[in-house]
Amino acid sequence: MVVWLTFLGCIIAYTDRVNISVAAVAMKEHFGWSQTEKGLVLSAFFVGYLSFMFVAGLLATRFGGKRVLGCSVVAWSIFTLLTPLAATLSLAPLLVARIGMGIGEAAMFPATFELFGRWVPPTERARAVAWLYSGIPIGTLIGLMGTGWIIGRFGWPMAFYAFGAAGLLWVIAWFKQVQNDPAADPRVGPEERAQLLKARPAAGPVDKVSLRRLLLRTPVAALIAGHFATSWSLYVLLSWLPSYFRDVQGLSIANAGLFSAAPWLAMFAATNLAAVVSDRMIARGVRLTTTRKVMQCAGLVMSAAFLVMIREAHSPGAALALLCAATGALGCTWSGVPPSFLDVAPRHGAVLFGFSNTFATIPGIVGVAAAGWLVDVTGTYSAAFILTAAVSAAGALIFGFFFDARPIVA
Repeated sequence: MVVWLTFLGCIIAYTDRVNISVAAVAMKEHFGWSQTEKGLVLSAFFVGYLSFMFVAGLLATRFGGKRVLGCSVVAWSIFTLLTPLAATLSLAPLLVARIGMGIGEAAMFPATFELFGRWVPPTERARAVAWLYSGIPIGTLIGLMGTGWIIGRFGWPMAFYAFGAAGLLWVIAWFKQVQNDPAADPRVGPEERAQLLKARPAAGPVDKVSLRRLLLRTPVAALIAGHFATSWSLYVLLSWLPSYFRDVQGLSIANAGLFSAAPWLAMFAATNLAAVVSDRMIARGVRLTTTRKVMQCAGLVMSAAFLVMIREAHSPGAALALLCAATGALGCTWSGVPPSFLDVAPRHGAVLFGFSNTFATIPGIVGVAAAGWLVDVTGTYSAAFILTAAVSAAGALIFGFFFDARPIVA
């Protein structure tokens, strides 16, 4: 139940995150924004998201993932519902609402990792994390396509009302169905409860000594490098695929949107397939460190190779096949870095994820902007894809050489 509900929560998080990308087109016309003002609206989310990520990890460890995640969804859903009113008032309240939404969503993954540390045994972590991360492509598809449909029939404010209300409905189910401790859930069988209690990390507060021992270590630097590289590719592809199909392959706006959806379906399939393979490798005796390195490094290297090959794609079909392969390969990395947070720090997985994702959010600002600048300067998307491939290769190299899955702190 925990894994399923966090998967649904991730879907809602990404529908709320990306619906502004579609709604901003209508809002720009309605309010007469400049492109600069539109850009401020689109980027304001990441200001709140980046600034609160590490704090969210500390809160999840201190108060428990159930409580923090529930409050997180309440917060970002309320800010989503308030978006139309804030936009009507002026640009400043709208930016505050988007920053507030980013702060709310910052707790989504740290709180979930705190729960997984107690609810999911080590041999099932890759599948649990992969299912959680599957909400990213599904939520992106629902957000992009659903927002367009809603705006066409009911106007742009309704997109925020509908998705905000969905989040509040999820919160009701969350607090009703989920226990903070698996030992207290009567639906957990005795054998599963015994397995979870055996693997569960010891309880206790996060102290300064533990944080220093955890964060200032070489394996953690390798985790951050792999996380950063994966996020760079993810954010660039999320932001620029529709434009690539429109500008380079000459598709209509409608067809560009449809073509842009296929890579995320490929990622969904590859993510869950790789997770099954990963957990089976571990169950059959392959070292945990080796398994995580294979998934992370192979995913980044293959994704980089396919992005470089896109320069030779001279038809929409060929470009689509290569981009599906690139996003599918990227899905393999979610059986690499994400479950490694729980391997390295079973009790402090939320804090470690929050720390790492603070750095991994930077590509959402810098990477996306750099890609746009390269397209402007060169007149093609090749340089943007090559830069993304280079970041992926560097991330794979650092992770492959320096990562170790052995626990640093209990």
